[in-house]
Amino acid sequence: MTRTGSGLPIGQLILVPALITLAVTVLRFVGEIEQWSPNWFNHQMGLSVVAIVWLAPVFGVYFALRLRACGQQPVSVWGAIGLAVLAALIVLFLPGLLPFRFVFPGRLLYGWSFLVLAAAVTLPGWPALFKTMLAYAYAARIPIAILMFFAMRNNLGTHYDAVPRDLPAGIGFWPKYLWLAFFAQLVYWVATTIVIGMLFGTIAAGVARLARGPAGAGPSPA
Repeated sequence: MTRTGSGLPIGQLILVPALITLAVTVLRFVGEIEQWSPNWFNHQMGLSVVAIVWLAPVFGVYFALRLRACGQQPVSVWGAIGLAVLAALIVLFLPGLLPFRFVFPGRLLYGWSFLVLAAAVTLPGWPALFKTMLAYAYAARIPIAILMFFAMRNNLGTHYDAVPRDLPAGIGFWPKYLWLAFFAQLVYWVATTIVIGMLFGTIAAGVARLARGPAGAGPSPA
């Protein structure tokens, strides 16, 4: 079994968070199918109150504190925070600074490239947390990629089968599914989960260090 660095199995660490995330996914899907309040369940593309994206910072903090308690700290928590902040800045500002404009699917690749770059930037800061967030992100997003297959096949009218306005007319099922579901979930949303989790997780580790001093287990390069 893959381990985070000094003996803690990643599967064991992410099991409960992954199950909680799956439960939220199922809840949102049922809420949209049953047409529960749109104030909580957004049927269109975009954010929703009930959504797993809000779990990324929560579990980023959880994973960071668990790893720290096991002695799997970064070599420099402040360096890890700096890289995580840099990653967030890349996502928030760099795409807008470059004078490139694309239409579907070029705009997807353009946006995804910055997310992947940002996620990669955080890796040297805290490899153990990065690997944990990567495993959690796939555990969270693979079920959605599968769910979106059936939602798109059957046009269920949920956000899982919603399409962007610039989707070319007459596009076939497989190109639509691969671009909007498979690659979107397993590239864009995985990278997004990593960036968010690394930012909140490293900050939480920094706060814990200030509040309680070095972890009792002693620092162990992750």
